[in-house]
Amino acid sequence: MMKTIYLVRHAKAERAEGNNDEDRKLSEKGKLDARMMAKRLLDREIQIDTFISSPAKRALKTCKIFAESFNVQNESIIEVPSLYMPDVTDFEKVLQQLDNNLTSIALFSHNNGITDFANSLDIATIDNMPTCSIFAFSCETEQWETILDAKKNLLFFDYPKIV
Repeated sequence: MMKTIYLVRHAKAERAEGNNDEDRKLSEKGKLDARMMAKRLLDREIQIDTFISSPAKRALKTCKIFAESFNVQNESIIEVPSLYMPDVTDFEKVLQQLDNNLTSIALFSHNNGITDFANSLDIATIDNMPTCSIFAFSCETEQWETILDAKKNLLFFDYPKIV
């Protein structure tokens, strides 16, 4: 049994109005990119058991666009506050606490943390995960709590500017 993780950086957002970074909304280009990238996953015939997101508006909206493409209700999205401004250990903790019945998850978050986490896996070196990029990898384990020690394999790295 394998576990598959799709790390998704939020799509392009508008500039911050005022001081609240969490309230930044997706730009129109961001919405288009999110729909396009969700379609790329569907075109690969990928199944996703659960959608997990930072509660920041731009990440959550990106997640909702993907979930809608997969016919998943917004109420099913799991919001995890630690995925906003995360570090590597925040990602590790989220993954290790997942239900073992889940085999495939999409996790929506932010830079620099999401790029740092992708690089911490030692399966690829990414300078920067662009907005709405997807870093997909599998782990050879049946239990999420052992995911850090499991053998990992890069499946693909995709982003909107790859044609």
